[in-house]
Amino acid sequence: MPMPMEYQHASEEFERFLRDAISESGLTTRNQIYTMTQGVLQVFRRRLDVADALKFADVLPPVLRAIFVSEWDINEPKLAFESRERMTAEVKSLRADHNFSPDTAIRDVATALRKNVNETEFDRVLAALPKEAVEFWRV
Repeated sequence: MPMPMEYQHASEEFERFLRDAISESGLTTRNQIYTMTQGVLQVFRRRLDVADALKFADVLPPVLRAIFVSEWDINEPKLAFESRERMTAEVKSLRADHNFSPDTAIRDVATALRKNVNETEFDRVLAALPKEAVEFWRV
C-alpha cells in the first residue's frame, strides 16, 4: 500500500490549519496558535472516554491528531462538559504565562478545524460521542 496522501502532505495541511486559526482568532504567531489549539484539544479530550477520544482522533489531520494524543495520561479522571466560559478558562490555563488565547478560543479552533477536515466524517463521529461533544465543536 502506498503512503497515504494525508501523511505525505501533513506539514502543508498543518500550515493551512495554522493560517486559518490565526485568521479566526486574531492571534499573530504560530506559538500562540499552537498553545491555543493544544489547550482546546486537551480540554475536549479530558471529557471523553479513551475509545471515544480515539474515534475522534481518527478524523483529525495527522499533526492535529498527534497534538490531540500527545502527553495523554489515560488514567486522568474524565471530566464533565461544562459551560463554554469554564472550558475556555481551562484552555487559557495551559502555559498560562504564555497563553494568549482569546475568549473565543474554542470557537476559533472549531472553525479552523472544520475548514481542514472532512466535515461529513467529522460530524458522523461527533454524533456518536456524548451530545455535548457536538456542541463543543459547533461554530
